[in-house]
Amino acid sequence: MKRWTTIPLAAGISLAIGFRACAEQKVLYEKPSSFNMIRVTEEEGGLRTLWFKKDGARQSVVKLGDPDFLELPYARAMLAALAFCEKPGRVLIIGLGGGTIPGFLRKHYPSMEIDAVDIDPDVVDVAHRFFGFCEDSALRAHVADGRRFIEECQKPYDMILLDAYGPDSIPEHLATLEFLQAVRRALAPGGIAAGNLWSRSSNQLYESMVRTYQEAFEEVYIVEAIGSGNRILVALPRKAEFRLDDLARRASQISKEGQFGFDMGEVIANSCHHAPEKAPDATVLKDK
Repeated sequence: MKRWTTIPLAAGISLAIGFRACAEQKVLYEKPSSFNMIRVTEEEGGLRTLWFKKDGARQSVVKLGDPDFLELPYARAMLAALAFCEKPGRVLIIGLGGGTIPGFLRKHYPSMEIDAVDIDPDVVDVAHRFFGFCEDSALRAHVADGRRFIEECQKPYDMILLDAYGPDSIPEHLATLEFLQAVRRALAPGGIAAGNLWSRSSNQLYESMVRTYQEAFEEVYIVEAIGSGNRILVALPRKAEFRLDDLARRASQISKEGQFGFDMGEVIANSCHHAPEKAPDATVLKDK
């Protein structure tokens, strides 16, 4: 099985999807790893940003000591997937970055078991050293290939978050029908999966990726990360059509009860819709 083959994407991603000039930031760390050029910068006010190239898209933005701080719109849209899942007790996140999403979940769901997987040991090291990511008995980081980790899963998850698709390349083996079928098998009854994709403006495979998710799952909803080029695909391995107004109310209630720093109901109401019919000319991505 391929470990990390990538599919090149279209160039020319706009400022609106999260670029920020590096010149105004202090560089805390810069090192080439086996998979990325890892760069950590800090702005006035203490905001720290993880980059995988000097002028690329921001991967994570963290305010140290404040796990509720969610600078990037995609993170709020990704977390809106909570509204589709009843009481998630076990969560798997593929792609750690700076640990923003697992850190948020750890604060608001203290009894939740969270596994975060990243193929790059240097990314895990940087998350610990520069972004305040802390493991404990309920939150564990694993250096592993995300596909292999899922295929070897022994205990199912209530929610699987796929956050390993970049703006410049996509790990091919994490985008195919066979991989998504393995994700489906790793879900508990009532579980859901959510994938963070870059939209068609920068991702020439967007239509094919949506179609592949539709082939692997019974239902697919799209949550747009307003203000960025990200689209979150929420995938369900069962028929369960939601009324969006009911879903938004549920999301708002979860946010209120959990004392979130944002209202997931607004995210759902403003940006969520059922995926369109399968595009007949979109290729279903498969293992080669």
